[in-house]
Amino acid sequence: MNFDPTQIAQTLTASIRLSLPPIAICFTDKVPAGIRNWTGRVPAGCRFWQEAATEVFATSPSDHDLCAIGTFTHNLETTEAHDADRRDALRVFADLGYVREQDIAAIPVLESRPPHVVYGPLATIPLAPDVVLLFAKVGQMLILSEASQQVEGGLPPAMGRPACAVVPQAYNTGRAALSLGCCGARAYLDVLTDDVALWAIPGSKLDLYAERIAALAQANAVLTTFHQVRRKDVEDGKSPTIKESLAAMASRN
Repeated sequence: MNFDPTQIAQTLTASIRLSLPPIAICFTDKVPAGIRNWTGRVPAGCRFWQEAATEVFATSPSDHDLCAIGTFTHNLETTEAHDADRRDALRVFADLGYVREQDIAAIPVLESRPPHVVYGPLATIPLAPDVVLLFAKVGQMLILSEASQQVEGGLPPAMGRPACAVVPQAYNTGRAALSLGCCGARAYLDVLTDDVALWAIPGSKLDLYAERIAALAQANAVLTTFHQVRRKDVEDGKSPTIKESLAAMASRN
């Protein structure tokens, strides 16, 4: 598959019936002409993911300064006041037993320090995406996990807090990752409901994933029908062979 972000976005959305379009994240030294700079305030950097579903925009480190953890995972330039705020946050987390001092080293942090982060729908992003985020439900995650096995030859890590760490995890390793979110992201994002998780795909493998996801989605649809037919026959007292179940499935089409 040629790298066409619009076509890939359509393939991903249609194959697993995404309710939110794929979100592209791009790290860049310079904001390209025609991309507006973000204005306004957000309570956390993960909120940009939701805003990026409808428009392309660029952010600078100062746009993330209310998110003490997001600036850490994204290795953004900070001020001393911001660092003090992060220390206060980590102290609270430690007191709660949520993030202990020994846990911090295990949190993925972006290897580079980007002056700007551009967000937007994959279909209209004017830059090559570094990471693409998919908001998906469990049934959709099934197909994504199968694609990961075929593209990368292994299972992706299933990560918890902080949700934003899934971005540097995918970027640094060049491998897909699953995030179950965190309580902060679930408070800040309306789209991150209890039945939704995050899947991060490195931009370098996006075309491979799109091809495998489309094929596996079709295969899952066929096999789901097969299993439904087979279940009914068994519940009706039959003992069908695979060939008989296949024939029964074909007769329904």
